[in-house]
Amino acid sequence: MMNVLQLGRRVAAPAWRRSMASVPEDGPIGFVGLGNMGAPMARNLIKAGRKVVAFDVNEAMLASLTSAGATAAASPAAVVAQARTVVTMLPSIPTVRQVYLGENGLVGASRTGDLFIDCSTIEPATAQEVATAVQARGASLVDAPVSGGTIGAEQATLTFMVGGTEESVRIAQVLLSLMGKKSVHCGDVGMGTAAKLCNNLVLGISMAAVCEGHALADRLGLDQKKLADILNTSSGRCWSSDTYNPCPGVMEGVPSARGYSGGFACDLMIKDLGLASAAAHSSKTKLALPLGSLALQLYSLMSMHGAGNKDFSGLYKFIVEAQKQ
Repeated sequence: MMNVLQLGRRVAAPAWRRSMASVPEDGPIGFVGLGNMGAPMARNLIKAGRKVVAFDVNEAMLASLTSAGATAAASPAAVVAQARTVVTMLPSIPTVRQVYLGENGLVGASRTGDLFIDCSTIEPATAQEVATAVQARGASLVDAPVSGGTIGAEQATLTFMVGGTEESVRIAQVLLSLMGKKSVHCGDVGMGTAAKLCNNLVLGISMAAVCEGHALADRLGLDQKKLADILNTSSGRCWSSDTYNPCPGVMEGVPSARGYSGGFACDLMIKDLGLASAAAHSSKTKLALPLGSLALQLYSLMSMHGAGNKDFSGLYKFIVEAQKQ
């Protein structure tokens, strides 16, 4: 039952929950962040016939996208000056804050009705902080982190976990459908990011398990392709085995087939597992994540041995080689 004190007035929702009256559904699309994930996502927008205005601090990545048909911008602010809808795919919380809230950032140049879609993996609280600043300018933000890795980004088969108002999410999903095969509205702003942290916690643990299984097969002399076939048709089946197998020679078109280059960097998995751990510790009732903590230690060791920029599936190589020494 409604509290008597609430009769006659509506209790204000947080700024990031308020729906905007109108947000753009067409016109140029801005894109900030052209790394291993952002670049192929932006290319898929171009392939779909959308005009893309892009910015990245890496001039080579920016030049590569402009050669595919994008227009280069000199800063995030210059992007939003030309596009009413902007997608961001950024590697860290400090970078997200700088791009949105810093000098020549997106928020300072935004206008009423602009829509921002942040696909970065950050803390839910940071997504809500940025959304509040965006809303103060009369614009909207949805957090829409992704699952599917570089393969999904290249093939436009990503899954987006989306947080925001129903209106903003509805409009964002039209654009997300050009870059992925599925989007799920998880709740208010920040809940997309919460879902992503849960997903990557499971991913980090499952990849470590698949790497250990293949490392054991190596020791026992078992044919790795036969093991993969068994895993992928039995109870050990998971994405880390059937789509992104970490053992060289088992699967084509994945990082393990090209020296673990490209893909999802080990250091980014460390970041995501750290964010999941921090979220668990800051929840109303603290939650221990023992398997997540062990996985974080393994990826941290891999990074400490100089492979932080390699794909996280390179944990297989680290496990095998470290124990041969």
